[in-house]
Amino acid sequence: MEILNNINLNSLLDTFISLTAAFILGGLIGLERQYRQRTAGLRTNVLVALGAAVFVDMANRLAGHEGAVHVVAYVVSGVGFLGAGVIMREEGNVRGINTAATLWGSAAVGAAAGADLILEAILATIFVLAANTLLRPVVNTINRKPLDVPSVEVTNTLHLIVESAHQKRVLAAVTDMLEQSRHPTHDLEVRPFTDDEVEIEATLAATSVDGDELDALVERLLALPAVKQAFWSPSTTD
Repeated sequence: MEILNNINLNSLLDTFISLTAAFILGGLIGLERQYRQRTAGLRTNVLVALGAAVFVDMANRLAGHEGAVHVVAYVVSGVGFLGAGVIMREEGNVRGINTAATLWGSAAVGAAAGADLILEAILATIFVLAANTLLRPVVNTINRKPLDVPSVEVTNTLHLIVESAHQKRVLAAVTDMLEQSRHPTHDLEVRPFTDDEVEIEATLAATSVDGDELDALVERLLALPAVKQAFWSPSTTD
């Protein structure tokens, strides 16, 4: 039987070591993500590392090093799709990019473990953890800079609470005012707010705006009878 012919205790021990390394190292990366309550936490990172290790180890055994190299390429493509699943768009902001990049790192760690490059897998784990921990204070320092610094790219969003009966008229007025002030909208969304009111959310296409101009625009919008509330907000959250 082919099953019996494929039994190799030395190879099985090698696989056990590879999967154990992938499990432990993927778990270390996942613990940091779980602690910070990210979308992909402990189990996800462990599973990604294990899956990559299994595929590469299997190819390494069946087709040799050349086959393992081909499988690594497929692992990279597959994890790209998996990473896209944890990226969310919320209120004009893209969230989850760092989590997706961490999954990419977990897959690399697992692939290295599956290819019997245990020391390289450990080194990769150290660098992934360093990127997610040691660089955090640097990011926080940069994010503390004032939002009106010209070099900072900001997502600016205009929010309005409007009577439902006058929704179309206010939408037209908002669009005209923004175009006249050279702040065209990148995205426009209308959602129910109360039984007789809606919320209009206009995300501006420009990443750099004059705060005084938007304040003046908000005052003009508040002067419209159908507008109950109006304000704008900047955001740099990924």
